[in-house]
Amino acid sequence: MPRADRKVVLVTRRTRLDELLARHQTLSQARYFVERLGADFGDYQAEHEAYATARLTVLDTLEAHGRYQALDRSLLPNFVFAPDDVVVALGQDGVVANTIKYLDGHPLVGVNPDPARHDGLLLPFQPMDLSRILPDVLADRRGAKSITLAEATLTDGQRLLAVNDFFVGPRSHTSARYRIAFDGRAEVQSSSGVIVSTGLGSTAWMKSIVTGSLAVAQAFGSAPSAPYEPLPWDSPALRFAVREPFPSRSSQAALVFGTIPVGGALKVLSMMGGNGVIFSDGIEADRLEFNSGVEARFAVATRAGRLVI
Repeated sequence: MPRADRKVVLVTRRTRLDELLARHQTLSQARYFVERLGADFGDYQAEHEAYATARLTVLDTLEAHGRYQALDRSLLPNFVFAPDDVVVALGQDGVVANTIKYLDGHPLVGVNPDPARHDGLLLPFQPMDLSRILPDVLADRRGAKSITLAEATLTDGQRLLAVNDFFVGPRSHTSARYRIAFDGRAEVQSSSGVIVSTGLGSTAWMKSIVTGSLAVAQAFGSAPSAPYEPLPWDSPALRFAVREPFPSRSSQAALVFGTIPVGGALKVLSMMGGNGVIFSDGIEADRLEFNSGVEARFAVATRAGRLVI
């Protein structure tokens, strides 16, 4: 039931300068490290100051609301959201994507801390907008865009969600070996990994893979029949693509791309003795070990994200 006194959870991130200070302890040491590499330390400071200013603006709104909790995104895996919490993510886009997969129907407000720096595909609001829209969000009067999630399920019951995509392959820069099965077809492959993408992710890593493949095909005189079109964010389907498949006496390279509908699944059986991994959304800490004998099933998740618009 809509309530104006619902708790708001603010998810933030550490800036590049915060990360440098964590490693180098002092500002002067951080400056020396960056400038020794020929980079502009002033850019790090400007980004940090813009984020700090945006955070203060958001916190002023939340203080006026009353019930809120600030949370660094590194703590998301162990945080328990109340069913009626409202969530605010203070960008970049990656903060929004990393937050959505820990939510279960919660409305998520993406706030762009520095519009001059970040395009903010998932960040439709600026810090000063929050005081205007928050009452409507708390009362469930604000619209939201549905975002399809992907789910990986292992044979031992472990599960992992992805907002953008899954990577399936070796942890290091070596070849992955596995058996892939989809839509009544199956083959053993050796490649640099498999990408399973949502509609949101089809505008990112998947787009780069397909764009590169089409350019190579065109260079060999095989013009594509149509340009690449990403899926809508709420599309009830996933796409998969195999990266750099290598045909040999013991491996095939025909089952390299497909669309997984609701109710369908892509199955991948690991044949890697070690270093096999599945990670989601480009974050290697969000991973499942994927070694010999383990099978992963990739499908559209029953849970979906709600991005406030």
